[in-house]
Amino acid sequence: MKNYTITVNGNVYDVTVEEGAGSGAPVAAAAPVAKAPTAPVKKASAGAGSIKVEAGAAGKVLKINANVGQAVKKGDTVVTIESMKMEIPMVAPADGTVASVDVAAGDSVEAGTVLATLN
Repeated sequence: MKNYTITVNGNVYDVTVEEGAGSGAPVAAAAPVAKAPTAPVKKASAGAGSIKVEAGAAGKVLKINANVGQAVKKGDTVVTIESMKMEIPMVAPADGTVASVDVAAGDSVEAGTVLATLN
């Protein structure tokens, strides 16, 4: 009998595998295990604004296109992420001023992660 820990879609499972009786085929039983996520969660800076720019897909931050204090218009690219070998611009949802940039180039992000905030 062998024990393994497997992660599927962010869910962690402890799995025990043992030889099946007579068939020689392994039989597995899995039970979900509650574990803390391994990636640190970034928190917004103290000067964070009320308008969030969030990642539309999981990926890697490729480039920070706007700096704190910079005025942006609705649709301007604030951060560019790379996902599945595509560059995807994350744009300002409204006119405003960049209040915080909560990621750095090279960071891995999940869909919905706050990348920056605007005032």
